[in-house]
Amino acid sequence: MGSPTGCVERDSGLSMTGVQVPEDYVSKEVFDAVNVYIIPKPQLQRSILTINTFGYKITGFPVRIDDAKYARNAYYFNLCFVCDAWARTVQYEPVVKKLSEYLLTMEEEGCFLSQVSSETTKHHQLFSILKQILNNLNATGMSTVREGEMTMFLKVVRAATDPPPVMDHHVPIFTTEKGVFQEEQWDLTTQQLLPHVDGFKHIAQIAVDADVENSLVKACIQNLLYYKAVSLLPIFLYSNVYTPTPKVRLLATDAALQEECIKYVSVSGQQLPSVQEIFVMYCSMTHGTTLQDLCSRYNPQEHNIDERKLVQFGLLHKLIRRICKYPVYIKSTNHCQPVTSLQHSFTGLLSYDEVCCTRGYSPKTLEEKVESDPSVVVIWK
Repeated sequence: MGSPTGCVERDSGLSMTGVQVPEDYVSKEVFDAVNVYIIPKPQLQRSILTINTFGYKITGFPVRIDDAKYARNAYYFNLCFVCDAWARTVQYEPVVKKLSEYLLTMEEEGCFLSQVSSETTKHHQLFSILKQILNNLNATGMSTVREGEMTMFLKVVRAATDPPPVMDHHVPIFTTEKGVFQEEQWDLTTQQLLPHVDGFKHIAQIAVDADVENSLVKACIQNLLYYKAVSLLPIFLYSNVYTPTPKVRLLATDAALQEECIKYVSVSGQQLPSVQEIFVMYCSMTHGTTLQDLCSRYNPQEHNIDERKLVQFGLLHKLIRRICKYPVYIKSTNHCQPVTSLQHSFTGLLSYDEVCCTRGYSPKTLEEKVESDPSVVVIWK
């Protein structure tokens, strides 16, 4: 928030006053041009309103209090945050609403806001409150304000983009240490799943092992994705084929990445491998070469390299990518032979992993079925 907070009040519809932090940040001319949106019609009360004009983006939560003690039986106010016109402000909306509700309580219990225009002390109090909030939110994204017996707890939570859909064949892996998360942070279902998230079990397997409905597992993992607690990897198999990405070159120059990689992929309790040995294995991942082939050629365990962790680290940091197989059914010349439901699923859109998880086949069983069917071809991509 590169900017002020502000509170505008209107009593009886006749006079309008306001407090700005910093003072006079928004000019009177600009305010006069937008005040119809700051104190809007009753239909828009108690709604988040954002206007973008004159180089400002103003977000407010207009409130109307109906009470006979006010002239014309109503009192209006609006707590606004003002940012640069280009700024993203959606993360401030919950704070604006929450702060407005605090001020509403202060007005209902002690006529705090309605006295601001007539009492210098109240004006200074509101100015101090808004100034503290402005400085704290800009500095740390959090603010705790105590006024009388009331304490305000405000926090800006960055709004993340919606996570990708979670599928049965996806493998969740923690991107931070499990110990960082306290059990009370998560619901009971998520707590039940956490011990089974190891970077190797896919969603369908976790659902079975944790005895949790598949759809609930997906919902919980998607929630963890939103908070960037986990990432999704493809299923690990020694028959998988991987290939390096352009980012693998970073492993040759980035000392911090080298150190992190060496610690991650080393066999526990053994001497740390060299970055040269790790780099050679990544660069040897090519089309047509399975992980089993690489292990037979280089014997990573002899160099204290855990090949499963090697693949995990490479995928997490996008040093390598998985090359997947997609079976495609081509119409058979034998028109008398009916098309099986399995052949119907060979559209070229579902990978081997997806077909195995939805059909309950092992990779070996599916491979045998595909190889024995001359009407099915396989695309690698």
